[in-house]
Amino acid sequence: MKLINIGFGNMVSANRLVAIVSPESAPIKRIIQDAKERGTLIDATYGRRTRAVMIMDSEHVILSAVQPETVANRLNSGKEDTMDEGDLNGNDE
Repeated sequence: MKLINIGFGNMVSANRLVAIVSPESAPIKRIIQDAKERGTLIDATYGRRTRAVMIMDSEHVILSAVQPETVANRLNSGKEDTMDEGDLNGNDE
């Protein structure tokens, strides 16, 4: 399981990630509002401005203060900004 750092020490499972989008458009704002009403919104911005909205396969919506491009780069990059299952178990594999 690969985890992606989405800012402030928060991690998201890369395998469950469907989309990383900007929060600027009206449809995305509606998705955020709907998730809030359903109780599936996770705010990981720590009070900062929302810059990326992550939509998960479980229909959870996660707000992050990190730019979508940064999250995508962390998804595509090596171990420096991510953790895999070996890191969680204390292994260096």
